[in-house]
Amino acid sequence: MSEPGKDEFSYEVKVSHVSANPFTVRISADAADLKRLSRQWGVPEVLSFEAELVLGRWKRDGVRVKGHVSSAIVQECVVTLDPVKQQIEEDLEAVFLPENSRLAQRMVDGNGEMFLDPDGPDLPELFNGDSIDVGAVAAEFAALSIDAYPRKEGLEYTDRIESDPISDKKPSPFAVLQGLKRDESSG
Repeated sequence: MSEPGKDEFSYEVKVSHVSANPFTVRISADAADLKRLSRQWGVPEVLSFEAELVLGRWKRDGVRVKGHVSSAIVQECVVTLDPVKQQIEEDLEAVFLPENSRLAQRMVDGNGEMFLDPDGPDLPELFNGDSIDVGAVAAEFAALSIDAYPRKEGLEYTDRIESDPISDKKPSPFAVLQGLKRDESSG
């Protein structure tokens, strides 16, 4: 699956194999790939990683990748450092264009500013050469779903009070001045 010597998860597909008729690519990580993903994502362990991707032509020279990624990982609880399992289920969609495509040129207005619709589709990714790394795309989408602050299930803070509304109340500036005035008169 991944190239030997490369430290990131990879699964390349030749663009010349992608036709107008979409086809499905199934990726299932082996033990070496799971260790590679663990290092790449900075988690103690990746238990499984699978992706099912449909590749087809987009416009004339682009490629559309649509699919689903599933992964199971183990992280450390941010409170107890106990192992916490997380199941990742993420849909993905990406469009790739060759660098020299006229569709890859960014549209700008009269002021030289590019308009992006935050709710619209992502801009196409650019590729050079004759292949697209769909494994890296699937790994990236899965990585975006990793919980940054995993907590052990059922963890409660019953013995600790973080905040008390009475002691958190700021004193009035006039009360502070009144206290200063008392200190001056007694000294």
